[in-house]
Amino acid sequence: MTTRAVTPNLLLPSRATVADHVRRKAIKLFEKSGMTLEELGLKMGYTTGTARRAAWQLLNKVSDPRLSTVEKLAEALGCQPKHLL
Repeated sequence: MTTRAVTPNLLLPSRATVADHVRRKAIKLFEKSGMTLEELGLKMGYTTGTARRAAWQLLNKVSDPRLSTVEKLAEALGCQPKHLL
């Protein structure tokens, strides 16, 4: 009886890769939109005091956004979440 080594499925992207992909697509759409960070944050439902900072952090710092956040981001950018994934 021989045993085979189990190799990882190289076709599945890592979480970091998916998050980076979402970020790159979101930044492109954000730049095309002409919105400010504050406007994006407000459209995502953040309050006036935190909208700009929250949008900036999402586009620059968040390494693993929740699906609900991606959905809010897509809606604010005028697209469907699948276009960010």
